[in-house]
Amino acid sequence: MSTTHKAEIGSETVFPRAADIDPRVLDEVAEQVLWLSTAIIHHANRVRPNTSGLKVGGHQASSASMVAIMTALWFEQLQAGDRVSVKPHASPVLHSINYLLGDLEEKYLTTLREYKGLQSYPSRSKDPDTVDYSTGSVGIGATAPIWAAIARRYVQTAMGTAGSGRQYSLVGDAELDEGAVWEAILDPGVAELGEVVWIVDLNRQSLDRVVPNIAAGRLEKMFDAAGWQVITVKFGALLESLFARPGGQALRTRILDMPNAEYQRLLRCTPEQVRDRLPGDGPGSSEITGLIADLDDSTLSAAIRNLGGHDMAALIEAYRQIDDTRPTVIIAYTIKGYGLPTEGHPQNHSSLLSVEEFEQFAGRLGRDADNPWGRFDEDSELGRLCATTAERLKRDAIPALNTPEVPADSGRTPKGTASTQAGLGRVLLDLTRSAPEVAERVVTVSPDVSSTTNLAGWVNKVGVWSAAERKNWFDDDPETLMHWREKPTGQHMELGIAETNLVGLMGELGATWSRWGEPIFPIGVMYDPFVERALEPWSYGIYAGGQSILIGTPSGVTLAAEGGAHQSIKTPSIGLEQPGCISYEPAFGIDVEWTLLASIGRLGRPNGTSAYLRLSTRPVDQSLANVPTDPAARERRRRQVVAGGYPLIRRPDASLTIVAMGAMMPEAIAAGERLEQAGVNADILCVTSPGLLFEAVQARRGQGEADTWILDQLLPAERATPMVTVLDGHPHTLTFLAGVNRVPSVSLGVSQFGQVGSLEDVYRHHGIDTDSIVRAALDVLPE
Repeated sequence: MSTTHKAEIGSETVFPRAADIDPRVLDEVAEQVLWLSTAIIHHANRVRPNTSGLKVGGHQASSASMVAIMTALWFEQLQAGDRVSVKPHASPVLHSINYLLGDLEEKYLTTLREYKGLQSYPSRSKDPDTVDYSTGSVGIGATAPIWAAIARRYVQTAMGTAGSGRQYSLVGDAELDEGAVWEAILDPGVAELGEVVWIVDLNRQSLDRVVPNIAAGRLEKMFDAAGWQVITVKFGALLESLFARPGGQALRTRILDMPNAEYQRLLRCTPEQVRDRLPGDGPGSSEITGLIADLDDSTLSAAIRNLGGHDMAALIEAYRQIDDTRPTVIIAYTIKGYGLPTEGHPQNHSSLLSVEEFEQFAGRLGRDADNPWGRFDEDSELGRLCATTAERLKRDAIPALNTPEVPADSGRTPKGTASTQAGLGRVLLDLTRSAPEVAERVVTVSPDVSSTTNLAGWVNKVGVWSAAERKNWFDDDPETLMHWREKPTGQHMELGIAETNLVGLMGELGATWSRWGEPIFPIGVMYDPFVERALEPWSYGIYAGGQSILIGTPSGVTLAAEGGAHQSIKTPSIGLEQPGCISYEPAFGIDVEWTLLASIGRLGRPNGTSAYLRLSTRPVDQSLANVPTDPAARERRRRQVVAGGYPLIRRPDASLTIVAMGAMMPEAIAAGERLEQAGVNADILCVTSPGLLFEAVQARRGQGEADTWILDQLLPAERATPMVTVLDGHPHTLTFLAGVNRVPSVSLGVSQFGQVGSLEDVYRHHGIDTDSIVRAALDVLPE
């Protein structure tokens, strides 16, 4: 088990909910959580030396609005099998709770945003305490528990080892502006996930201002239309008691109808100003004036702050109403900066308490500003509550990983004419016969493009995963070639046309090894142009430990007839640059097999690696691969393919090197033949992974760790000649190769939006056809 991923197996023991906890006791815990979270940020910014002078930052106000929500959730509601995604800016609250529960050492409380300390935002892989989901990029962490719910269900139905548990998302209201959030909420399958619970921190503020038009009613209708249970926690017990008095209905209407900014301004007013402003000048103002006239100043100030998201009794009641038959959203009204001197200020998002304000805050709470890291006495009521909560949330150790060995080579050599995209389906089907123990852990995912990405045969073979079996009404239709058989044993999942959902699901399927000890090998397929759309959530999934394989197909301007809107240009560079990922662009069917098997073999394990394969629909003569027949030579070729590239053609006394990738290999080979007829001998090299070759170059220079032997076999110094590189993508992807032996070079590729037309016309337009390669070769050769 990697040291960067905590054991997360859910316990089968279900503890009773803490139904008899006095809300006033939870208020005392919340006060300590507020103090600790504020002090963690204060120390990072006001106490710890800052040698660079750069802002450290933190979010005291955003943390404060979540304190009661999280305290009630952890100390009253959560079970060991539950998982929680914490909104990014509330990470200090999470660390404070973990500290009180004994899950975080005191030494870390002074390390927020420090090298190897507490991370800026919750991180499964880098924080020292229990973090269920990495968050940070707003919206992505919010949706992760949805996909984790599916992943847990899959592991439970397929392996029976994931137990049960709710999946919570603690969401800032501004996160609901993210389109990816609604793509996830509206996916038809999500309405069946009763274990999903979202809690929205409705503080009506963003980074810059009080948001004028956040309307809880509209949000409620949107969630309800998607099939979610909606629970709104607007007011606390004090306000509710005032609403029951004469004039209370007028007060309730006034608060509900009041613009957000006007309400926020009341929080910054003196009691005298509140008495003047709160009644307003509309119907019922005199009733409100009479009602609040009987309240002393402290009660009036407390009343306008008594929103449901800060009232323990209201929160506990809301949590107990959760209906586990469908997703639930709890919309909790809160105040940003609740309990702090910055409470309700429109620009308090990133504001920090001054030293003087912090000391006054400490005095008000009865804390020591110089020694802020106290826990409750173990023998006190609060200390015992922390101990029993920690015991209730304790998770069993993750079992030893059961990761099957993935074969490296089927021993078969593709014949005839085929595309690399077609090779994908062939490899998956071959796995079901040659390595069924591996194939049974493969789960494919696609956004409504299964048939057009050559997954039809695989889907027919393994079926479509569903929590319950559904009748296929087209099963007896002889003209239906792709059979959509939905059942709990299926191994294909299809979402709507939303690539962010797809990669979110891939990330959570790829994290099952670290949650329940059961590795899944997720392979997601989408049209390559849309990899850019999915890049951020996929990258974030990799950061969070989700190991998966993304297949982009069809790719490049080779998708000629589809025109520029469906032609990818930048994706080879994405594969080169994405951390935690090895990218491949195979040229032949055998390359697809070897790179895909190698990529599957890197999944589902500590220090595993994701992969990105860029495939093509171009039919290519497979004999051009010239696969060695000698077993030792074949294995040598396989190792080269997996390591990043191989010499396809070596000519005696070569004076030129042509380096090509993927769909451009036929043009490179044809150009070499024409140059040979003109008296110019050229070596033809096939690059399968620019990223691996770049890492080898960096390692040779002492700037990283990677195997460098592939450079000696691909580009030996004794064969250093002028170079032409060509690919169906941006030309800079391969430019660095000329620096291996410092030779003159010309880089061909695609740097403009694509054009519709025949393959020949499009290649000619972008200067990557055979004629263009020959011209570039003659230009780069010495006179």
